Amino acid sequence: MTVGAADRSRQPTAAVFCLSEVEIFQDLSAREMADLAAAAPMRTVPAGTLLWSPHEPHTVLFIVKVGSVCLYRLSPEGRRLTLAVLGPGALFGEMDLVGQRMGDGFAEALEPSVLCLMSEHDVRTLLLADGRIAGRIIAGLGRRLAEVEQRLADTVLKPVPQRLAAVLCQLVEAAPETGLLSPRGPEIRLTHEQLADLVGTTRVTTTKLLGDLRDAGVVRLRRGGVVVLDRDRLRSAADHG
Repeated sequence: MTVGAADRSRQPTAAVFCLSEVEIFQDLSAREMADLAAAAPMRTVPAGTLLWSPHEPHTVLFIVKVGSVCLYRLSPEGRRLTLAVLGPGALFGEMDLVGQRMGDGFAEALEPSVLCLMSEHDVRTLLLADGRIAGRIIAGLGRRLAEVEQRLADTVLKPVPQRLAAVLCQLVEAAPETGLLSPRGPEIRLTHEQLADLVGTTRVTTTKLLGDLRDAGVVRLRRGGVVVLDRDRLRSAADHG
């Protein structure tokens, strides 16, 4: 069962704290933040929660506060193709007002997450009416589009080892926005299977290539994560193989 816009449990105090750490709301006053939090329901979900499905479509905009969310599609054979991994501050959902369309895609929480859910009325009155917020939304959507275009180009032009290195570089460099790094350091908190989905290859191939990077001293492997030890060599592997 997906998380729908009808689930509007209100927790104003917690919501103020949560929203205050989201980049697009960073310069709102305490009063503006309180008004926004009172109108924007927050939802805490466990890992594996299906947030959006084409089988249960609804008009809703999600804003990720804590955790990470995977956007993916399924092939006719059931193969999963990961489109993006989103972290704190990211927006997704079905909302024409801000250019968000899920189509045949799915959205799933990769880890325990906190999300803000907004209806079309919420978006129109709380987000787009404020030029500061609207500008940051546009900038964020532009970054997402650039990342998708780069991944598509890599899929066509680069062999799998370079693609894996490029995805790892992208995740590390975008860490302040995605929140995918561990507090212990530059550890990308994704499994081999999740990385394989992003790269567009198999888990077995991803595990072998990560082993090669580990043996070369570029990364260290942990359960459910990859620690990047040498960003310069990783970038070189992404650019030159």
